[in-house]
Amino acid sequence: MAIDYKSTIPNNVDLSTDRGLQRALEHWHPAFLDWWKELGPANYQAHEVYLRTATSVDAKGWATFGFLKMPEYRWGIFLADKQEGRTIGFGDHRGKPVWQQVPGEFRAALRRLIVTQGDTEPASVEQQRLLALTAPSLYDMRNLFQVNVEEGRHLWAMVYLLHAYFGRDGREEAEELLYRRSGDRDNPRILGTFNEPIDDWLSFFMFTYFTDRDGKYQLKSLAESGFDPLSRTCRFMLTEEAHHMFVGETGIARIVKRTLDEMQKRKSDDPAILREAGVIDLPLLQRYINFWYSSALDLFGAEISSNAASYFANGLKGRPDEESFEDHDASRAVETIEAPDGAQEVPARNAMNFLTRSAYSRDCQIGLTRWNRLIAKAGFNLELKLPAERFNRRVGMWTGACVDVDGKPTTADAVVASLPSAADRAYVKSLMVPVTGIGQCANWIAPAERGINNNAFEFEYVRAA
Repeated sequence: MAIDYKSTIPNNVDLSTDRGLQRALEHWHPAFLDWWKELGPANYQAHEVYLRTATSVDAKGWATFGFLKMPEYRWGIFLADKQEGRTIGFGDHRGKPVWQQVPGEFRAALRRLIVTQGDTEPASVEQQRLLALTAPSLYDMRNLFQVNVEEGRHLWAMVYLLHAYFGRDGREEAEELLYRRSGDRDNPRILGTFNEPIDDWLSFFMFTYFTDRDGKYQLKSLAESGFDPLSRTCRFMLTEEAHHMFVGETGIARIVKRTLDEMQKRKSDDPAILREAGVIDLPLLQRYINFWYSSALDLFGAEISSNAASYFANGLKGRPDEESFEDHDASRAVETIEAPDGAQEVPARNAMNFLTRSAYSRDCQIGLTRWNRLIAKAGFNLELKLPAERFNRRVGMWTGACVDVDGKPTTADAVVASLPSAADRAYVKSLMVPVTGIGQCANWIAPAERGINNNAFEFEYVRAA
């Protein structure tokens, strides 16, 4: 399959002159398109969608808007601009020049990091493939598709690294990224969260707020890597990841706003009364927060990790915003971590997952603070909260512990009661009725105050085939 590398795959990695990479991608590209058509957004492949496409890394090129059909999206490969003289910023190799090629002794570890990150990108597209069928507005449908095509582009970014730097092993791993399937019993995605179906829009907004924010912190950690092509790739990906979290934060805010309108109108916060009005009551919203936040915490791995210590020591994966720390060696520092049997002092290098997760939790709180301002402004004495980090854990030292949302001992039944029930999920799914009229919006969510790229909410973001 001959590919025009300038028009079909915009890039800044000189694809047009790299014959070996061209041959590899000429095999992978059609397999990717087959995967996209089979497991990408259902029923809307032929529609024209108002999408943002990255055509370069500069301010003018990274956000080019226009209508196109998703299979014709220009899946670009971009690395952030090279920083001349950049050195490794942490660990045992601190101060040495960054690597432009894969060091032999770290080949397996770097491949594992890239494959694990890359596997999340197609997984989320697969999880969300049916959501467009119940979109609450054309604006939301367009945002879903934007997230989907950018996850596809992020897959291309990781596949480029595998093809360009890891030889035959990399090519085989790139093929496997298309053969695993979210939720497949025999060939599932690598991380558990990415095997859960996302079949309602409340879950989608939670995913883009909490799970994509985990992605942000993983990318920020990899952006510190001493392997410069990986670092540069992740730095550019972060510019696109911000929109995904925007979709989540504003989507939940719009749900809160719509619910508050009914609470004021009916002068009640009774869930039964609000459900009669067809909106999402705040206690139900809290249970979804409890589930998705605790699920996202598991993605950081165990609080104490020898792998994380090795990645840091060897300069492969740092802490987000590494330059903000005073101690970039961390070989003598300790961290105190609360464990089921009491506080433990842990070598800081072994606590890298915990440190990154703590920064993530602080970031998550920002959105809740904004949602709570809406509630307070409406005159209600209610607050949405993040549950304790030890609540409902499936990974790490608190796995299976019966603690409540405040982190205190409780019963297994009480834990379950703090999570979405079958009735909650059924009610939310009952609200998922498609709204495809221009400028129209489903009853359970408020319209967005602003549209995309200076367009109004009433803009025709998705055109019929």
